[in-house]
Amino acid sequence: MLFRALLALSVAAITALPLGAQAGGPVPTRLHTLLVLSKKAHTLAIVDPTSLQVLATVPVGNDPHEVTASADGSTAFVSNYGFGAYNTLAVVDLIHRAALPAIDLGALRGPHGLTFVDGKVWFTAEQAKSIARYDPATHHVDWILGTGQNRTHMLFVAPDLSRIVTANVNSATISLFEKARMPMPGAGGPPPVPESSALTVAQGSTPESTFHETAPSPPGPPPGPPQEDWSATVIPVGRGSEGFDLSPDMKEIWVANAGDHTLSIIDVAAKKVVATLADTIEHANRLKFTIDGKHVLVSSLGGTALTVYDAATRQPIKRLHLGRGAAGILIEPNGRRAFIACSPDNYVAVIDLSTLTVIGRIEAGGEPDGLAWATRP
Repeated sequence: MLFRALLALSVAAITALPLGAQAGGPVPTRLHTLLVLSKKAHTLAIVDPTSLQVLATVPVGNDPHEVTASADGSTAFVSNYGFGAYNTLAVVDLIHRAALPAIDLGALRGPHGLTFVDGKVWFTAEQAKSIARYDPATHHVDWILGTGQNRTHMLFVAPDLSRIVTANVNSATISLFEKARMPMPGAGGPPPVPESSALTVAQGSTPESTFHETAPSPPGPPPGPPQEDWSATVIPVGRGSEGFDLSPDMKEIWVANAGDHTLSIIDVAAKKVVATLADTIEHANRLKFTIDGKHVLVSSLGGTALTVYDAATRQPIKRLHLGRGAAGILIEPNGRRAFIACSPDNYVAVIDLSTLTVIGRIEAGGEPDGLAWATRP
């Protein structure tokens, strides 16, 4: 009887789990709030993703392009871009739904790509050709890494800080930075080269009469401990390389080349392009893998469709007509829906990823673009 009771309780517990939490489904996630930037209204909309209703709008400064949120869901950070005209990150208190003082980035002008990793805000600075990191705890930019590439735009930082990827629009490249341990010489430099012989002939003497032995050179200081540095690889792709994403298994990087109307596929281990999908999407802008890695969504600001690719066959399987073009793409953490910023038509489209159909829209301000999730505190 006890065994049957325990079995019944176990079955009840499993069937009571939310859809996707049962065997074989995605790992359940915390509740999230959708964040939507309006480039026209200069606002951040805080949206309930269930009702698709805007809960609040908060001002965020000039030309907002991308948004990210702190891990605890309390704060949002927005890049005020302006192609280098601006140098601030707007800050929003998501709990009280209020604007906080902006972060002045000084010479790091043109902030664009954003992500929040390891308690810090990572961002690109196009005019400075750099990636940088802001620490909210100290209120300082505490790290900068130059790319040497033109228009370093979008950004990925691995959760374990082992890899950074940027798209460099005007250089038509992808920069792949990987953590490496570099042996460091001792403080006094490398040890001196030893003498070729320990015996030398004293000046003014004959070989038969006088010899003296020179003392060996003292050893130099030992090498210092290995230091962490970044190994950089610049990978040529296509013109106008802007949107990109890594496959969930981190083996491939897909890149949208707006200028060439192509997609580049990079093998991460080989650090090179292994396929180019030509003449596929006009003015491809953003690109995202679905959570399960099966599909790739590509938006176009110069076309009318969102194109869905089969990631395994690398073939388009569907085109969803969304009006006059689309930009930002965001996948729901549970993998069920995608949110597409239809910037020219001033709304966000909601896509059911199981049927690949449009199931709703959100009016969150003119020219929506950057999208992000914030966990509910």
